Amino acid sequence: MNFSRTLLPLLIALAAALPASAKPLTIKFATLAPEGSAWMKVMQNFAAEVKEKTAGRVKFRMYPGGVQGDEKDVVRKIRIGQLQAGGFTGVGIGEIAPAARVLDTPFLFKSAAEIDHVYGALDAEFRKMFDVAGYVLLGWAEVGDVLILSNSPVKTPEDLKAVKMWIWEGDPIAEASFAALGVKPIPLSITDVMTSLQTGMIDGLYGSPLAVLALQWHTRMKYALSLPMANASGAVLLSKKAFGSLSKEDQDALLAAGDRHFRELTRISRADNAKSIDLLKKSGISFTSPAGGEAAAEFRKSGNSARAALTGKLYPEKLLERIEKVLADFRSQKKKK
Repeated sequence: MNFSRTLLPLLIALAAALPASAKPLTIKFATLAPEGSAWMKVMQNFAAEVKEKTAGRVKFRMYPGGVQGDEKDVVRKIRIGQLQAGGFTGVGIGEIAPAARVLDTPFLFKSAAEIDHVYGALDAEFRKMFDVAGYVLLGWAEVGDVLILSNSPVKTPEDLKAVKMWIWEGDPIAEASFAALGVKPIPLSITDVMTSLQTGMIDGLYGSPLAVLALQWHTRMKYALSLPMANASGAVLLSKKAFGSLSKEDQDALLAAGDRHFRELTRISRADNAKSIDLLKKSGISFTSPAGGEAAAEFRKSGNSARAALTGKLYPEKLLERIEKVLADFRSQKKKK
């Protein structure tokens, strides 16, 4: 018997069956978050743990500060294999799984507890959305509450109509939100905001307190509405192709580390945004509250209108109904305690 001839097919089959993780994988990760930010510090810690837990089989190469382009560029580069992962805000998430942007709709949440409850209750559904789109969710990384800032005090929806309000060009959530408030905003790229503030083209904007400070937009603003307009989502997503090339052991290590580190990032983000509100106040920004319960109710009613307008366009009606029921049940239970 010719043993070499008999064993050759078996050896070829065994080689083909070896997990791709037998070869080290370097995951190229890109984000708009700058080097030195809380985002990147957590990412570095996450990457270090993954490298340790996988005995060096899985490593990360970081591209912070938008060096790989904006979020739409990052999504495109992941699709063609130039990158494998990204840290995204709602805009990038919407490029991948538009229905997930239901989480960014206006006046949906009233507290951090509600946010955490909804994300937990619908975790499997959102993971499936990303899976169908070709991605694996490594973890949510909340951007934070979104505030409206302006150069004239805003206490009612009517006050907003006098503001030359900016919206992020091409963002359907922002478009629907301000349309429901009866406001005709000025769509611009995020890179054009400061110049437009300086020229007077706009005198109103929105963003998380941390982002508004980091971008120095607050230096051109006088007022902020204390009622958050929305809660901005964020997520770290990995291409399913890259994830599938790993052994089950390495996949589990990646997911476990992601869950732990990105929960911590959300906690840090909330703490930093709270500190940022104090800094905005110290810088001279006056915070206004809705003019009584009626004005607050009007703002929340506009949120209902915006969500209805996006139903069937951005997300299915059943998804919105499920979220609203989960929230209603949670609020009901809180009242009983």
